[in-house]
Amino acid sequence: MLPHSSRTGDRQLEVLSLWSRRWASVLSVCMALLWFPGAAGSALNCHKTCICASNIVSCSKMNLSTIPTSLPNYTVVLDLSYNEIVRLRSDWTTEKLPNLHNLLLSHNGLHFLSSEAFVYVKHLRYLDLSSNKLQLLDEYVFEPLVNLEVLLLYNNHISQIDRLAFSTMTHLQKLYLSQNQISRFPVELIKDKFHLEKLSLLDVSSNKIKLLPIDDFQKLPAWIKNGLYFHSNPLLCHCDLYTLLTHWHLRKLNSAVDFKDDYTCVLPGPQKTQVGIFDLSGESMNCSTFKEEDVEAFLGQIQTLGCDTKHRSMVKTWTMPDNVLVTPGSNQTAKVLLDGALQIGPLKVEDSGTYTCFAMSEVLNETIYVVLKVHNFTSQSVGETLNTAYTTLIGCLASVVLVLMYLYLTPCRCFCCPNKGKTRGEDSIHSSMLSVTPTHEDPSLKAELNKHVAFIDSKDLQGQNGKLNPNGDEDDNLDAEAASLMKGKRKKSVAESISSVFSDTPMVV
Repeated sequence: MLPHSSRTGDRQLEVLSLWSRRWASVLSVCMALLWFPGAAGSALNCHKTCICASNIVSCSKMNLSTIPTSLPNYTVVLDLSYNEIVRLRSDWTTEKLPNLHNLLLSHNGLHFLSSEAFVYVKHLRYLDLSSNKLQLLDEYVFEPLVNLEVLLLYNNHISQIDRLAFSTMTHLQKLYLSQNQISRFPVELIKDKFHLEKLSLLDVSSNKIKLLPIDDFQKLPAWIKNGLYFHSNPLLCHCDLYTLLTHWHLRKLNSAVDFKDDYTCVLPGPQKTQVGIFDLSGESMNCSTFKEEDVEAFLGQIQTLGCDTKHRSMVKTWTMPDNVLVTPGSNQTAKVLLDGALQIGPLKVEDSGTYTCFAMSEVLNETIYVVLKVHNFTSQSVGETLNTAYTTLIGCLASVVLVLMYLYLTPCRCFCCPNKGKTRGEDSIHSSMLSVTPTHEDPSLKAELNKHVAFIDSKDLQGQNGKLNPNGDEDDNLDAEAASLMKGKRKKSVAESISSVFSDTPMVV
């Protein structure tokens, strides 16, 4: 049995050990509380895993398979390129990074993007996902990135893009989709209600696109055409494509000038011959050269002339055809609108001419000429002219129909009608209309009208030497009186013959 003093010492040791354990746990909690605000920074070893320079964290080429956790919330640029991160899950960061503007994930073999991968980085402005193995872009992948301005997706295996994949990215300015497997041009990005209003560069070059929405391209402003790249695609050759690109090249748009030799197409036919699009004006398809169309208007209209510049934000000024500067507050019929367009009206004939737009910015000066032709009539008169022409045409057709009805739908001709109630010397309607003799003659000639021509053998008309006697006389020694009588009868016979030919009365010999 231990003495009392030893038992007291054991109890004191137990109490001390208990208090020491409690104090150790309290100290650990205190240390955690003290280090929690800086725990995100301390968890990232900038000396071994990454390189930290101010607000830039670079973890490039570190053979990382996962993203370091507890990133400092002051990070603005995070470089994770050239690693082995194949999946970007929703929990790659559990903390909000409100200051992260640039995220680089290129060259990682990345083939999976979670639909919630960018929930905690909504303030991203630059995202580089190029040179990976992405195949599909779902509808909600980029939904949180409402502030993103530049998205790099080139050199992937993308073959399917949901039509709403970029619909929420209202601030997107540059989208790189080249060197993928895309077979359909994403026309929703430049038209309809899903189009991106601030998009100034769209690169879909080096894909598998065969057809382009040419009509939609022609309606685009020049500052979008200037950054619309679709070279190195297996496009089908046609003259509309040639006309489009020659126009862009004439305007010196970067998309047509910088890659002129890379714009090729496939000729129709079994051989699938590939030729340069700018060569289609030669022997291959003989496409016609593009010609700029002028603006036509009518009297009294209010016309708006656009200044279609290659850059979006430029200061624009206009001059009239007589080189007079358009100034605000003047009594001129023209004024410059807020978007830089020129409004003229009501138009007069003397408003015709060449209007010049001078566009200026810090990096570019551009001069654009617009030719306006004002017709010397109103648009309503054009409609009236068309109505008059239409009425005239209808009248002509009605006249033709009436003539045909008269010729073919009239009652039976006189040669098949009974002669009852018809006097012997009465002229028919057709005889009065078509006969060359007058309808009403003296009574002495009426009896002659019913006599008709009988064919006479030419032998009876032979004169001397076997020649025909043109007068039909058998004897040249007729006295003058007999000759005159014969001549009078002959004239009557000729007139009667003509009348008989055109008359409908029966011929009696």
